[in-house]
Formats: sequence, structure tokens, C-alpha cells
Amino acid sequence: MRIVQLLPELNEGGVERGVCDLNREFIKRGIDNIVISNGGVLVDQITKDGGKHVQFDVCSKNLLTVPVRIFRLRKILAELKPDILHVRSRIPAWLVYFANRVLKIKVVSTVHGYNSINFYSKIMTKADEIICGSSFMIEHIIKHYNAPKDKINLIPRGIDLNDFSNENLDQEFIGNLVSKYDLQDKLILTQVARITQWKDQKTTINAFAEFKKEHSSAVLLLVGGYREDKEGYFSKLKSLVRELGVEKDVIFLGHTSKIKEIFFLTKLNISSSYKPETFGRANVEGMFLGVPLIGTNIGATSDYIHEGKTGYFFNPQNAEELKDIILKALETKFDKAFISQFAKENFSLDNMVVKNIGVYEKIVKSRY
Repeated sequence: MRIVQLLPELNEGGVERGVCDLNREFIKRGIDNIVISNGGVLVDQITKDGGKHVQFDVCSKNLLTVPVRIFRLRKILAELKPDILHVRSRIPAWLVYFANRVLKIKVVSTVHGYNSINFYSKIMTKADEIICGSSFMIEHIIKHYNAPKDKINLIPRGIDLNDFSNENLDQEFIGNLVSKYDLQDKLILTQVARITQWKDQKTTINAFAEFKKEHSSAVLLLVGGYREDKEGYFSKLKSLVRELGVEKDVIFLGHTSKIKEIFFLTKLNISSSYKPETFGRANVEGMFLGVPLIGTNIGATSDYIHEGKTGYFFNPQNAEELKDIILKALETKFDKAFISQFAKENFSLDNMVVKNIGVYEKIVKSRY
């Protein structure tokens, strides 16, 4: 079986890391996997794991270049001769929709984003089979796009059990991080999310500044990079940190692959998104190491936050409530082993791979 996955770029993010995970696992199982994207830092990982990457602009929203890109993409797909096209974003989905009219290759879509409800977004429901990472997203596409229930598959994002455990930690990285930022004996709170407005690091910083007044040893790690068009937001966050007088306690770590090591040091994981998460990979990754999650009460978080057991909810953009919930979480005796086992049973990579392959096989068999 030959699969072509299409996404805008291969930079950081849960979608991108999920594509890399599937690429590696498909190759292990003898499935030919090809990724088409506009490039990025994770391209080398695709090829290192045995997959193939084709660099092509399935990212730009420039309408003037659409006709020529459709023509070129049709040519690429005709040469690759895949059994399945797996689209993971709206622009690639639209390009495939037109490029595939003659080729008629079967299409799978994964609805990753809670996007504006309009005709442009509806393209993600026009595939032969649809994958959603959460119950929330299934309800969303049925309600707003009348997506056919018999084509929808619930497949939560999967985490590699071998990667996300307390085994094989990079102790050198941990030691250097602790030394560089003086983290020894500190109460570490973490938010893993790319720097962008809807991930709402602003609310987390405001809540932390108030929390810090009661816990002098607290430190906030903000893990995630930013694109050039988000540089203004990043600058505002840096200014906010200075204004609140917590510049020594809020640490911007940027992009790093050492997420497991950071969660090993973390007491509480925070997700303050004010737009519903369609899954929230980093939220679940922390749980694999037994770290409780404080998250906004919208979107996919209802699939994995069970209050008092795996974490707590708070209302979006409510810094005062977030501060209070952090205090409440610190007083709760969470069972780390329970949190870890819950994550392993419900969000393993193996489950995700098997279910994805099941969707592909279903489509392939339907052709005969």
C-alpha cells in the first residue's frame, strides 16, 4: 500500500509530529509512505525513518498561484500513483480536490483544526473517509457541515509509549536545563504550545504572576517556537513579563524536541487555549509521565481531563480562575500512576496506527 500524506509544513506542532510518527510506523509495517509539504525542520526525520518527502507549496493562500499549483500537483500525484491521499489541512485539501478530479484517487481527511465555520472549511468533510481526534470534533462537523456519520472515524492522536516514559531520559539535557535556569528545588509549571494568540500564553503569564506572589519558588516554562508572523505577539508576551516583574521566573524555551525531559521536571501542565483544541497532543504527553493537566473547558479536553483525577478545568481567558485552579491542583493528591495508565490505555501510538491502517484498508477494499 502506498500512502501520500499532505500538510502545509513540517515544522513543530502536534499535527506535524503525528505525521512523523505515522511515517515511521508505516515504514515498519511495510507501507510506502510519502509526505508532501512545503518543507520544515522535521523533513529530515521523515527521510531518516525511511519515508520520502516531496517539497511542494501546499501552504500558500495566494489565489493567483492556485491554477498552476493544481496542475503541478496533479502531475506529481500521477507519477507517485498512491492508493490513498491523506489530507491534513484545508489548503492541501482544496488543491487535492481539484488536482484529483481526473486521477480519482481515494481521499482520507483528518480534521485537525477548529476553524471558522464556512464553505472554505467544509472541504475537510468532502473525503471518502474522515478522521477526527476527539468526540468534540465529530459533534462539530456533524452539526455545522452535516458530515455523514458513516464516514467518520474517531482516532485520537497517539503517543509513543517508548518515547513518553521515565525511561531513557536525556539526563545531560535535564542537568544542563536545571543548571542554566537555576531550576533546582523549584516548583515548575509548564505550557507546551507554539507562540500564537489562541494558545493564550498571555492568560497563563497573568495567572502565574499572581500565583508567584504566594509561591516564591515557582517557575513557568513556556515551550514552543513562533513563526515570523507571530513575532509581534511574542514581543508583547516578553513585554508583559517585564511589566509584571516576573522576567526571571518566566522562561521562554523556544522549540525543543526534549518534551519528555521537560515534563519529567514539571509539577503541573497548563493549556490555556481560548479556541477549542481538536486534540491537544502536548496535553496528553504530559499525562504519560503522570503530570496533571489544567486546561480550558472547551474542545477535546473533555476526553482526557477528569476533574480531581487527571486535572482540572478553568474558563478561557480567566487568569484569576486559572490562578485559583493552580492552587487547588497543588493541594490535590493526584495519583501519577493512574494518570499515566489512563493515557497509555486511551492514547497510545499503536492504537492510532492500527486504526489509521484500518481506514485505509476499508477504502482500498471498497474499490474492488
